[in-house]
Amino acid sequence: RMTTKIQRTSDEYGIALNELIWHQGFEKSDIDACIVASVVPDIMHSLGSAMIKYFGIKPIVVSAGIKTGLKIKTENPKQVGADRIVDAVAAYTLHGGPVIVIDYGTATTYDVVGADGTFEAPGIRTSAQAMWNQAAMLPAVEIKKPESILAKETISCMQAGIVFGQIGQTEYIVKKIKEESGYVDAKVVASGGLGKIIANETDIIDVYDPQLTLKGLRMIYEKNKR
Repeated sequence: RMTTKIQRTSDEYGIALNELIWHQGFEKSDIDACIVASVVPDIMHSLGSAMIKYFGIKPIVVSAGIKTGLKIKTENPKQVGADRIVDAVAAYTLHGGPVIVIDYGTATTYDVVGADGTFEAPGIRTSAQAMWNQAAMLPAVEIKKPESILAKETISCMQAGIVFGQIGQTEYIVKKIKEESGYVDAKVVASGGLGKIIANETDIIDVYDPQLTLKGLRMIYEKNKR
């Protein structure tokens, strides 16, 4: 994992990637392909250049026109985030459709894939970070479930709001998606860091898969490798 908020040169990316790969017990010569799904366009030039310069590989980039196996049925397919397409590919390939895909990342996203592999909804995007990003007096807190929803001080109050709020939000949004789509038996697949906490606290989530995005990237790579 690497942060993308910091601007890096291609050399910095190349060195950091080499170190990460070496730390996992591999050599850069073991790497023969790369696929990128990015929602941070500012880093793409440096990251792509790093892969070419340090690994001799031109990365496949998940973007409009790439083979995914899904039919994108939205008003503007180009505006659907690459990360959401990748998650949807993995969820549909592994679990079939209809499937509701929830990714608890920096923002929480909800997407729907129909029985025939049609990406039907541009989804809902909510953010758990807005609370402390937009209020200077509130601290960033560890996201975990407090002992009680009746919290007694600021930290556990914020934790209760985030965790119990996400549980309630998830249950309500999934219920409404099933009602309005008609997919009452749709499987609900979740990923992302906060997803594990939520999945343990509600029966509305059928499968929690922390590797969903990486599995989807691998599946898309297999469809597009030359």
